Amino acid sequence: MTLPFPLTPAPTPEAEEAGRRLFAGPVDFVKGVVAMDGLPPADRLEVCFAGRSNVGKSSLINALTGRKALARTSNTPGRTQEINFFTLGTHSYLVDLPGYGFARAPVKVVERWQALLKAYLAGRPTLRRAFVLVDMRHGIKDVDHQIMDLLDRAAVTFQVVLTKADKIGAKDRETTLAQTRAALARHAAAFPALLVTSSETGQGIPTLRALIADMR
Repeated sequence: MTLPFPLTPAPTPEAEEAGRRLFAGPVDFVKGVVAMDGLPPADRLEVCFAGRSNVGKSSLINALTGRKALARTSNTPGRTQEINFFTLGTHSYLVDLPGYGFARAPVKVVERWQALLKAYLAGRPTLRRAFVLVDMRHGIKDVDHQIMDLLDRAAVTFQVVLTKADKIGAKDRETTLAQTRAALARHAAAFPALLVTSSETGQGIPTLRALIADMR
């Protein structure tokens, strides 16, 4: 029986090497954006990383690029309050979005950056895919569905990337995978494959690099 939303297969050696070369090249911080009129020119494809506060977006970006401090990490949810753009050579932009859900920040600040997040997801023509990060210990929550509903309405393909796989046992892992597959069945824009990652062990990192390198 073929499961819905199977795990993304490992890349071919050629695809893995293409991903390695891309991410070993220049990766530079461009700017942090606090309003839509501050976005850089839409002159190349881009992929973005979205997820609940403290889901591990910055850690994943650092693991992908092999740079320990490219994206700031923090144990305080809600530290990323801007849309942060990074160039991946001339190939694409990597975009680190503000964490959604709980954040230790004033209500008005939270409202402002959540509105920016929604405007970006709905209105960026060069956005090829959104990677929605989900902590594998917790699965998909109601607040994740809100972002996924927005992506459905904007017809932006999104792929769920399960993070922190090193922090969960095999039995709980299968429970989370089953919950995630069931939750994604209601979302038309969901890419039909899951990716399991760990920024600590490197699990899934070569696969994610290869996916991004193959985008045109």
